[in-house]
Amino acid sequence: MIDDREARLGDPALADALASLEGWDREGESITRRFRFKGFKAAIAFVNRVADLVNAANHHPDIHLEHYKHVRIVLTTHKVKGISQADIDLARAIDDAVQGNAGGSGPNET
Repeated sequence: MIDDREARLGDPALADALASLEGWDREGESITRRFRFKGFKAAIAFVNRVADLVNAANHHPDIHLEHYKHVRIVLTTHKVKGISQADIDLARAIDDAVQGNAGGSGPNET
């Protein structure tokens, strides 16, 4: 069963949602964002924070560790083969989780 948050967003609603998300781009039937960190340990720490968020939301993205200090997140709702409000909400939660990282170990958008 698909709840309202998992319903596929139409193009106008999706465009509005993406306009409110800094750094997230549409790629086909997904939204993506790439983060850059100072090093491998900081990137892995971020992946672990995201893992906690997505488990709590029960909505699991593809997470790619690239070139040892870059992390790319790909969000899509598999049930509807497209982008849903659940993806937008999780993108916001991920953004909120990375705000205010101290010591320069947080992400830098690339």
